[in-house]
Amino acid sequence: MIYTKLPHTELEVSKICLGTMTWGRQNTEIEGHEQMDYAFEQGINFFDTAELYPIPPHPDRFADTEKIIGTWFKKTGNRDKIILASKIAGKAEFTKFIRTTGFRRESLI
Repeated sequence: MIYTKLPHTELEVSKICLGTMTWGRQNTEIEGHEQMDYAFEQGINFFDTAELYPIPPHPDRFADTEKIIGTWFKKTGNRDKIILASKIAGKAEFTKFIRTTGFRRESLI
């Protein structure tokens, strides 16, 4: 695996990032765990997620992908070995159920 340093940090991330937007809808928790196991075994240490995953966003499943990643971290103990990139949902009609507190710093934290 090829790694690169994130600018202005000492973090080295794999050039390949594992996307997770299907876990909890198109893929089950077990399949998500299998995909993370495989990626990790190949040297991938960079995972991407978002609070609105899985896609398409829905009030009954938002953040399910993040929960699946969390159960994998708990099961494997690999949290300190993965760089997890996450994104917030922007203002849109289809994401209004995610954040009702606005986009101030305090709300996002």
